[in-house]
Amino acid sequence: MSKICAICGKKPSTGTRIKRRGLAKAKGGVGQRVTGSTKRRFLPNLQRVRARVKGKTGTFRVCASCLKQGKVEKP
Repeated sequence: MSKICAICGKKPSTGTRIKRRGLAKAKGGVGQRVTGSTKRRFLPNLQRVRARVKGKTGTFRVCASCLKQGKVEKP
């Protein structure tokens, strides 16, 4: 089952996790250095909801932002 919202189509996006070492200049150090970066994923906050989407009633995976905005029509 894919991690995609049934209403808005929100899906996972990618980014990087950056590792740094050293003390910041503002705190009296010589500055921070980047020592590595790894890939990561930002996943949408999906909830299972019984709803009516595009004329079909069933259990769908809907993101929390669509639920809060009231885009979900309850059967």
